[in-house]
Amino acid sequence: MPINRLLKEGRYTPEQIELLNKAFNYALRSMGLVDRNDPLCEMVARKVIEASAAVTHDAKEIAELAVTRIGLR
Repeated sequence: MPINRLLKEGRYTPEQIELLNKAFNYALRSMGLVDRNDPLCEMVARKVIEASAAVTHDAKEIAELAVTRIGLR
């Protein structure tokens, strides 16, 4: 899963990692992405991490903001 590669050990708590993984999965589902090796998945992962700094601790809100920032909605 691309998002786990981007999460630096010790920088995020287990709870934050779980939240980011949920948001990542929501974003992928909303975009219809299935192949985790698709280069777009890494872009989604980066946007999810970026969006998590600007949004509440709600995985769906983070996912929606990430997809919006990619410009596909």
